[in-house]
Amino acid sequence: MRLKNYAMGEWVEGTGKGTDLFHAVTGEKIAEASSEGLDFKAMLEYGRSVGGPALRRMTFHERARMLKALATYLTARKEQFYKVSAATGATKGDSWIDIDGGFGTLFTYASKGRRELPDEPFHVDGATEALSKGGAFVGRHICVPLEGVGVQINAFNFPVWGMLEKLSTSLLAGVPAIVKPATVTSFLTEAVARAIVESRILPPGAFQLICGSAGDLMEHLTCQDTVAFTGSASTGHMLKTSRAVIENSVRFNQEADSLNYSMLGPDAEPGTPEFDLFVKEVVKEMTVKAGQKCTAIRRTFVPAGVVDAVVDALRQRLAGVRIGDPTVEGVRMGPLAGRSQVREVRSSVDRLRQDAELVWGDTLDVVGADPEKGAFFPTMLLYDDQPFRKTTPHDVEAFGPVNTVMPYGSLDEAIELAKLGKGSLVGSLFTADDGVARSVALGTAAYHGRLMLVNRHSAKESTGHGSPLPHLVHGGPGRAGGGEEMGGIRGVMHYMQRTAIQGSPTTLARVTGEWTQGAAERRDRVHPFRKYFDELEIGDTLVTHRRTITEADVVNFAGLSGDFFYAHMDDIAARESIFERRVAHGYFVISAAAGLFVDPAPGPVLANYGLEGLRFVKPVYIGDTIRARLTCKSKTAKEDREGQVPQGVVAWDVEVTNQDDEPVAVYTILTLVRRLTEGASGGNGNSTHGDAERALASQAPDAFKSPERMVRTEPGSAPVRAS
Repeated sequence: MRLKNYAMGEWVEGTGKGTDLFHAVTGEKIAEASSEGLDFKAMLEYGRSVGGPALRRMTFHERARMLKALATYLTARKEQFYKVSAATGATKGDSWIDIDGGFGTLFTYASKGRRELPDEPFHVDGATEALSKGGAFVGRHICVPLEGVGVQINAFNFPVWGMLEKLSTSLLAGVPAIVKPATVTSFLTEAVARAIVESRILPPGAFQLICGSAGDLMEHLTCQDTVAFTGSASTGHMLKTSRAVIENSVRFNQEADSLNYSMLGPDAEPGTPEFDLFVKEVVKEMTVKAGQKCTAIRRTFVPAGVVDAVVDALRQRLAGVRIGDPTVEGVRMGPLAGRSQVREVRSSVDRLRQDAELVWGDTLDVVGADPEKGAFFPTMLLYDDQPFRKTTPHDVEAFGPVNTVMPYGSLDEAIELAKLGKGSLVGSLFTADDGVARSVALGTAAYHGRLMLVNRHSAKESTGHGSPLPHLVHGGPGRAGGGEEMGGIRGVMHYMQRTAIQGSPTTLARVTGEWTQGAAERRDRVHPFRKYFDELEIGDTLVTHRRTITEADVVNFAGLSGDFFYAHMDDIAARESIFERRVAHGYFVISAAAGLFVDPAPGPVLANYGLEGLRFVKPVYIGDTIRARLTCKSKTAKEDREGQVPQGVVAWDVEVTNQDDEPVAVYTILTLVRRLTEGASGGNGNSTHGDAERALASQAPDAFKSPERMVRTEPGSAPVRAS
């Protein structure tokens, strides 16, 4: 079988001899890979000119629904990928991490995109910044998709997850990708890529694949392109220092070699749950994926007094690990990905043994396969008795089932040992002492991208030392590459340009689609709570009638709420306080404000959805008179669900002022507001604008259109909607 590349919308077979790919268990040739003959410059231009515009026409919510559809499609076909994955030497558990882990990352970003990002093609970052005394000149930050291509170069150990964890963030950001998997396991990546293309879920140009060498791809990068690289530090350095990357300041995210640590706390003596959990985790990280994980434990730090107990416990547990063909019952660890990895790991172990003695792993017993044909390697445990003087284990990574145990005398020594790795992806600590956890976390955080602090209470639900999660950052400083992937929406922002914009509040509200203090307001005789979601305009404002706060109000609210705080109820104590006299309850003030602006009759408003950013900025005294201003700040249509009334979330900016027009409370309330059913009209219902909006939206895949997507208009203008 000869693998194909997916370039410019077509499957293309590379020319030339190609690279032979082998079954990791049997050693048999199973495929050839070649990218010779591809026009890499044209592939980049195709992504920029076809894929990029198509993705940028979609909103975050549309892209998120696209990711969900893709994850669902791939999950339904995962069994066929498991069969292919077996040729990489993966056990079923190894394949689950790679395949289901990759699909799960797509699902996570699909969810986060809809919950944490707006139904817009861009993101407004942070609050409005006041830049002038009068408030007529303000600033904001927006994040927009880069108009290039995300070049994504992945390592051999995770042919599926490695592709999808990068792809999920770039596609959600609106940036197309060219995926370059490591050649040795690219046959599995190609299998999943074929399903991605066959699904027809992604717009043309959003995804391309290179199975083989990247050729001169890096030479054609521009300032709008990005590179996300996972692999060896030497290869990363070569790519990062290429001419185009340097001259065009190309964003380059690197994840490289990592000498991750796991530490046994000084309190975790033999017989404690933490000791047993530690031993189990170290062995798991040595054997899952045959130790071929960038997050695997390479350095193990234990108190000097328990070294013998730890080594004996690790030996005993390692003795129960059967190595062989993963399809054979009872086999817990398969081979490395290829014979070349066997040679590399052996070479690294030889270097490690210059400073550390081998305490486990002299022989290799393989079940159900020929160790001379497959890429098998034994589990190896080493011991470095003087880790501050014999430092090779802090400098050399054996990317396989290899670990080095090192003693420490004090907690300060253990922290210093962790730092000797010169930057790692992850460290873990097993301790029941939260004081120890604090010291180690703060002492080693600057050198690590993630820290896992485990005790008997968290262990049952812990995801493990070696499991990167889409919610948390994956990357690390120094030797680990200095990069950062995932981390929730943080990973999406790597593919976006943050730009400061300045102007009048009204202009910025028009640009961002979000009302801000000082922007134009739109007032009419129709109460905003009488308007459907589709009819509401950004800037629609209600200024209420007034209410004077009485002593009876304060006393009654105290009795109703049970809040008899002295500042509200005790004249003498209040006079001696910072308030100097009795004040109304803050929560009474916002309750009274609700009474001022709420329209009581049934209407389009379905429910109060929440309250954000509440600040009491000035006390309200008995005798003060308050009023409220309610302004439509932003709108987000919710997805239609069977049996649910069509609805959207409206954010209202609320400012409560006193008789001197001084703000006393500011906050945002969220309401669920009914949407008009399809085809219904409301407000001024301009069908011409609605048709234009639909025509624009039609350029994005139909399955991911935003329901009732609104055309943003200048505050104060007539409503325009897609009917």
